[in-house]
Amino acid sequence: MTTTTFDTLGSFEKLKAAGIPENQAKAQVEVIREVIEDKLATKRDLKELELMIRQEISTVRQEMKELELRLTTRFGAMIAAAVAILAALIVLMK
Repeated sequence: MTTTTFDTLGSFEKLKAAGIPENQAKAQVEVIREVIEDKLATKRDLKELELMIRQEISTVRQEMKELELRLTTRFGAMIAAAVAILAALIVLMK
């Protein structure tokens, strides 16, 4: 996953300026940095995921078309066999 930039020093200074003790400000900034770097998806990550999903959908659609063709062929063969059996029975019954 691509990392994003996070201004740890700027955030630390803002927290200190807001009256948060230095050790707490450092801890908060570190937690935020870890979350951003480890868990946050970037636009690039989402675009890559979108491309992977589109490719997978394309593959599934192709497989469905192939399955449809095989099923149509089998169904046609079953109908042809049924017609042949009926024709044979009609001839035998005469």
